[in-house]
Amino acid sequence: MKFEWDPWKASENLRKHGVDFADAVIALEDENALTIEDRDHPEQRFKTLGLGPDVNVLFIVHAERDEDCIRIISARKAGRCQTRQYYQGLDHE
Repeated sequence: MKFEWDPWKASENLRKHGVDFADAVIALEDENALTIEDRDHPEQRFKTLGLGPDVNVLFIVHAERDEDCIRIISARKAGRCQTRQYYQGLDHE
């Protein structure tokens, strides 16, 4: 799988949320990641909770450009409720 992003958007995301898109790639590759479709946008987008570096759960918004390319739109550390959702998802496997 390939990953892409807008360099300016990645820089702004790092400044605003403190999360590098390279770390978001790690979370997207997490075998236990939870992904749902984000129906609030005309473009098909997805929201994923995945484990990033330093054992931080990350919340990532992304779109699929084609079968083998994901475009990262934003990434931030997951909130308390989202982190709980991630770990509860692990309990159900």
